[in-house]
Amino acid sequence: MADDRTVIDRISLAISRVTMFLVAVIVAIIAYEVVMRYFFQRPTLWVNELSLWLGGMSYLFAGLYAMERRAHIRITALYDHVPRNLQRVFDIIATLCIVVFAAGVAIGGWTSAWRSFSTWELYGTAWNPPIPATMKPLVIIVTVLVAIQAINNLIVDFKKSEAPHDDDLLVD
Repeated sequence: MADDRTVIDRISLAISRVTMFLVAVIVAIIAYEVVMRYFFQRPTLWVNELSLWLGGMSYLFAGLYAMERRAHIRITALYDHVPRNLQRVFDIIATLCIVVFAAGVAIGGWTSAWRSFSTWELYGTAWNPPIPATMKPLVIIVTVLVAIQAINNLIVDFKKSEAPHDDDLLVD
């Protein structure tokens, strides 16, 4: 399967592999906070907010990874027991729902995301990081990437004579 990956698959996987390190950064900074707080009685102002910020990013990119891996929810009790032509209809409907959702997020969130980014909106706390300025646009960007990955999956799956099976898709 690895050789059959499209450019979109490779981009999604590369982004996902880079962002998985965010979890390690979160663990490291929380460990730092524990040491500073309980051993040196010098708690930080920034660890909690940075861990929330990185965790939010990780959560967003996890959706892209799940779409690339085809690990999203599918009602397999129905899907696996219908003919391939009907599976393709289900795939089209699911992809259309994702694209419409992504378009709604992009159109509905554009003004707020642009305003937050262009004014470099800050979080409003003592450390005051630019969480809104980065996360609002990132929600739109990742949602659009998920929709592009869904379209890519649909095209790849249509080229196959059989429906993709979970075992076939999760191989690296």
